[in-house]
Amino acid sequence: MKTKIVVIAVLVGLALCTVLLVSPALASDTGTLGIYGNANEDDTIDMRDLTYVKLIFFGKKPETELADAKYDGKINPLDFIQIKLIIVGKEKELTFVDSSDRTVTVNKPLKTAVALTYPVAEAIKIVKADDKVVGVSSDIAKRKVFFPGLSKLPSAGEASSPDVEKILELNPDIVCTGRLLGVSDGLEEQLPDTIALARWDMGRLEMMTNNVRKLGYIFDREEEAEQFCEFYQEYIDETIKERVDEIPDDDKQRVYVEHIKDYNAFCTGSAGHEVCEAAGGINIAADLPRLSERPIVEVDKEWLVDQNPQVIVKAVLCKPGICGYDADSAAKMKELWVDFINRPGWGNMTAVNTDRAYLIDMDLVGSTANFVSATYMAKWFYPELFADLDPQAVHQEYLTRFQRLDYDLDEHGVFVYSALSDGGVR
Repeated sequence: MKTKIVVIAVLVGLALCTVLLVSPALASDTGTLGIYGNANEDDTIDMRDLTYVKLIFFGKKPETELADAKYDGKINPLDFIQIKLIIVGKEKELTFVDSSDRTVTVNKPLKTAVALTYPVAEAIKIVKADDKVVGVSSDIAKRKVFFPGLSKLPSAGEASSPDVEKILELNPDIVCTGRLLGVSDGLEEQLPDTIALARWDMGRLEMMTNNVRKLGYIFDREEEAEQFCEFYQEYIDETIKERVDEIPDDDKQRVYVEHIKDYNAFCTGSAGHEVCEAAGGINIAADLPRLSERPIVEVDKEWLVDQNPQVIVKAVLCKPGICGYDADSAAKMKELWVDFINRPGWGNMTAVNTDRAYLIDMDLVGSTANFVSATYMAKWFYPELFADLDPQAVHQEYLTRFQRLDYDLDEHGVFVYSALSDGGVR
């Protein structure tokens, strides 16, 4: 009889804890943290997940997708143990879902990694795990100003065609690269099971904090990841979103956001589209039909002129001497801008005639620094509403606090250009 009473008491206590502490309906706006063990499907793994998975085991709650912490196809006390180990950072392995919806298991503690894309390496630096990186892509190796340490590491080829032999020689615990969009890089087929492969989309605003938090768990840098996420959300959700949400849809600026290739535009599902929307703009190319898996659409020149957007923003693929961290002069950027606004048929477009055509470094759009491009766009779209917002100051804080760079934006770097640039605004 005593045993029965104890069991009932435990179940009641667990149920009360669940009511008070967890509810999937109250999950964070940042989305579900895609790590197995996140039983209550919020944005972290803590004691509430342990409570929740126990309730699933006792049949008091429905099973959730991530409750199977051990990823062995069943809910049992081993999951209790795994969640406890994750909470204290002592787990021997961790299973998570990457940006391509692939389930990845990595052995812990993770000691070495290879980073194959610029945004991934940028994010790894954010969580202060760059000391674990043993190899990088050739693109990262070339970016000596932004990656003073990582650029000195062995090169493992291009992200699109990695040097698998070099990766095998480095023998990392994990390879972190970008999502595949139609063309295979061969890594799934050529890497052994002993090397985990994770694909990340570190340019998408709606995935950003979720992905950074995952990296925090993978590299045992949860606190560092959370510090960045709070900083990121301060600008995206509080400084920008709260203000633009007050603007009626009919009063929002209609914007054309062009990709690095002329007359190719960012559409729904792209970093450029999400940044535009976050800044309160209406992307006129959002729902145009795609030509491929990539969230980029080709626009008709006459269609664009007829749409007559109020603001035009073009992303520029920066090379040394044009823009980015390696450029100190805006002369080349100005040449690009002059050609841009003088395209045939653009003479009567509202955005051109009102000096609201802008160039921006693609690295500020499609990387973990996309919140910086959101601050620029918010300022461009609604200058009076964001009169107190200084995008360059936001950018500087990011470089100093989270990239740990001794880099002064008052002295170096060219990242944006507009009609105002010659007046001292870069």
